[in-house]
Amino acid sequence: MDDLFGQGPGNDDDEGTEPSPAGGTAGRSASGAKASPRSPLAVRMRPRTLDDVVGQQHLLGKGSPLRQLAAGANAAGPAGPSSLILWGPPGTGKTTLAHVIARGPGRKFVELSAVTAGIKDVRRVMDDALTARDLYKTTTVLFLDEIHRFNKAQQDALLPGVENRWVVLVAATTENPSFSVVSPLLSRSLLLTLKPLTDDDIEGLLLRAVTDVRGLNGKVELSAEALAHLVRLSGGDARRALTALEAAAGVAFGDADDVDGAAGETNAPIMVELKHTERALDVAAVRYDRVGDQHYDVASAFIKSIRGSDVDAALHYLARMLEAGEDPRFVARRIVISAAEDVGMADPTALQTAVAAAQAVQLIGMPEGRLVLAEAVVHLATAPKSNAAYLGINKAVADVRAGLGNGIPPHLRDAHYPGSKQLGHGLGYKYAHDAPHSVATQQYPPDDLVGRNYYEPTANGAERDIAVRLERLRKIIRGD
Repeated sequence: MDDLFGQGPGNDDDEGTEPSPAGGTAGRSASGAKASPRSPLAVRMRPRTLDDVVGQQHLLGKGSPLRQLAAGANAAGPAGPSSLILWGPPGTGKTTLAHVIARGPGRKFVELSAVTAGIKDVRRVMDDALTARDLYKTTTVLFLDEIHRFNKAQQDALLPGVENRWVVLVAATTENPSFSVVSPLLSRSLLLTLKPLTDDDIEGLLLRAVTDVRGLNGKVELSAEALAHLVRLSGGDARRALTALEAAAGVAFGDADDVDGAAGETNAPIMVELKHTERALDVAAVRYDRVGDQHYDVASAFIKSIRGSDVDAALHYLARMLEAGEDPRFVARRIVISAAEDVGMADPTALQTAVAAAQAVQLIGMPEGRLVLAEAVVHLATAPKSNAAYLGINKAVADVRAGLGNGIPPHLRDAHYPGSKQLGHGLGYKYAHDAPHSVATQQYPPDDLVGRNYYEPTANGAERDIAVRLERLRKIIRGD
């Protein structure tokens, strides 16, 4: 198994340690130190140039600030390189971009974590950076992970070094910098937003890791099912995807060792299959195709379970869709439709819950969004059901398409413009609020639809009371 995860000869990476030029605190260098063969796959596969970066193409165009900064101080303009704040979800390349920038000419890489570092650490880095700049003409790239965990005083300690360009600060955060980074630091830095990686991005990264000499070096092959499983579980996180691949390859290699011990050694690539990814990650593959039959079949079963008031089955299909990586916004839209179509006026609050859930999912995202969706599903599945409003609008639409409903009664027509009264518009209209209970006897539908009922409430839930009130309303309005 050692050979599987070892590097090919002569392949360097951007990890390692070396003394700082000033001979003080050692900083991790991105300038050519070789990665250990025991380094995690995600470390060994870290891009060394911007052209190797997966995704984030909106930040990597020709002449972009990132390209200029990675090229070196001379390319960053007469004022020198700028500092960056990288905002995005985990695994989208924030650390990678910092390492690539640090590989530029005359650069030294130093990394701090806001979880463990304090003001003394920041000041020490600034002092070393000033010495390196003045004595050795070396620019220090300071990568500060999770800057949102720094308090105001700690962030203020960064200002002199950033403002005087003692360091090129590359700060990473998963939280909105507008709320988590002090304004003076924001104004002195470029804010770049990183997007989650797409499935195609992750798939390409995994396939590259399988063949790259820095990765698995062709020692394994990925079945289509295993690849799809790894992509789905990555959640757009490159680091998670590579870690999962490494674990699955280890399981496959262990199985191959057992076979080789009994049948002899083989140099053929080892096939990583779905069973290996399931065992490595302890997560069963969900049989689900987001653009095929499974997408429609599971969604159909989900809606029918809500309609049938089987809350347990509805929650199962909800979990199945979410675990398969279905877009939660799609699920939320189906829930809103179900509230209007299947619950209807039997529980008018169901639609309110569904709309609120859809808005909440947009606001908080996943994975917490699953709690909101589950609450809406429980409300809808356990609510009384009525499709009376659904049937009513369908009847009305059918009549309109059949050409029924000719004209509008003259007393209901607009009477606000000059000359309308000469046309008889508004004459004889009864203002409902002037009548007892604000209900007046008056013709509202066109002549050929008088007496036509579209909405027929059921005896379920709130519609039981609506049915009684509706019967009284129709009698008064129609003068029966």
